[in-house]
Amino acid sequence: GELLQDQAGSGGGGEGFAVPRSGDGRVALIGFPSVGKSSLLSTLTTTQSEAAGYEFTTLTCIPGNIIYNDTRIQLLDLPGIIEGAAHGKGRGKEVIAVARTSDLVLIVLDAAKEGVDNHKMILERELETVGLRLNKRPPNITLTKKATGGVKFNATVPLTKLGDDPEKTVLQILKEFKLHNAEVLMREDCSTDELIDVINGNRKYVRCLYVYNKIDMIPLEDVETLARQPDSIVISVRQKLNLDYLLARMWDAMGLVRVYCKKRGCPPDLDEPVVLSAQRHGITIEAATQRISKELLVIFNYAEVWGTSAKHSPQRVGLQHKLHDEDVFQIVAQTNQQQKQDKGYSQRVQN
Repeated sequence: GELLQDQAGSGGGGEGFAVPRSGDGRVALIGFPSVGKSSLLSTLTTTQSEAAGYEFTTLTCIPGNIIYNDTRIQLLDLPGIIEGAAHGKGRGKEVIAVARTSDLVLIVLDAAKEGVDNHKMILERELETVGLRLNKRPPNITLTKKATGGVKFNATVPLTKLGDDPEKTVLQILKEFKLHNAEVLMREDCSTDELIDVINGNRKYVRCLYVYNKIDMIPLEDVETLARQPDSIVISVRQKLNLDYLLARMWDAMGLVRVYCKKRGCPPDLDEPVVLSAQRHGITIEAATQRISKELLVIFNYAEVWGTSAKHSPQRVGLQHKLHDEDVFQIVAQTNQQQKQDKGYSQRVQN
């Protein structure tokens, strides 16, 4: 009996790895050991992550916060990934799990050694293996599972990546995944991998920036070559080069929108923005109202918006209106008369 009880209670243990989410955006720093992730974290934030000039110094996940544009961005310094992380080597699995919950991934690379090491490709492959898709949009495929009726396949564009007979290819893939009754509609030219992503449905599409550190160690021509690559930023933590540009690019990539709520007859409160993210809950009035209070959502009548997203200021809008950065909005609740006509009104009042 004792043995059984012991077994049931085991599992877990070790250093805690899950980091409570704080702030308005979350950025994960990923890279091989000793490319300067910890130094970057302690330079950008006030957190001290243990840093040394050799491999494997950071062992658990260390969070730090930056305040940028009045928003708090949480930076996570993850332990160095080694090859084979997706298959459970090193602390790879936990590292990648944290990366899946972030709004932006910063892949930190060593500018001096990148030509030899080819870390960028290895890391991309590791992240792809566990279902992260970097800098890609979700494929425009609608897959509806049905109870009966076989497979119906339609495409609105010519398909070039699915072989000579696209329909046959799609049917074969669906058969592999034991989907015998489904409707598939393709609205763009997709590859087989993208179709499989949609079938699996557990893929996370996340923005990613490549940060080349230690550019003070390499000649200027090489720096220029690296800087011209897409989604790449060159920095030097030790010389404090280009860090402000890195922050600006991070802000753009995360797609955060700051909006300010105002009460009737008062100026807007510009100290405390409501920060919305296109990746998380969306940038609509509905998301903003939800952030302020859920009860407001129930008695929401309309909102007035000032700023670049409005056709004229103020514009009366509904819940689905998309806000732009630094818009001001005011929520107008329903009058008592309107509320009384609502279905669940008596129930709400009694509660």
